[in-house]
Amino acid sequence: MNGKNIYTAATRGPEETEAVGAAVGRAVLAAGGRPFIAMYGDLGAGKTVFVRGLCSVLSPGSRVKSPTYTLVNEYRRGPVPFFHFDLYRIGSSEELDGFGFEEYQTKGICAAEWSEKLGEELPPDAVIIRIEKTGEDSRLITVEGLPMEELSPTEEENA
Repeated sequence: MNGKNIYTAATRGPEETEAVGAAVGRAVLAAGGRPFIAMYGDLGAGKTVFVRGLCSVLSPGSRVKSPTYTLVNEYRRGPVPFFHFDLYRIGSSEELDGFGFEEYQTKGICAAEWSEKLGEELPPDAVIIRIEKTGEDSRLITVEGLPMEELSPTEEENA
């Protein structure tokens, strides 16, 4: 799914960040397939808030919590299983093998916080989500590799 599609959204609070996550969820379903969603952002940037929005579309009615201590949360109320990873505590790719990371990717849609920990294990066609703090509650969210009708293309996309 990755390609030149690059979109950005500026948000002013958690509700808007969640709404962008929901828009990405709708785009994922519209695109078909089972993408890997690689998320990047500092501690407290809003990655789990974003995933709440994703999950509202991909697994309606599920309660999202950070999988920091469990590594992965599974949500199965939608048409395709949705798996939410938190890789903050992963130290090596061997640890990924220990809990069946690759197998999850074949079973449903995956979203991973702290994807920089994946290194070469990052799927080449991953959808990239970058969340940057621009203020106390404001964020700049960049979505790369997924056609998005609900967000504005970046200037590079228009060139």
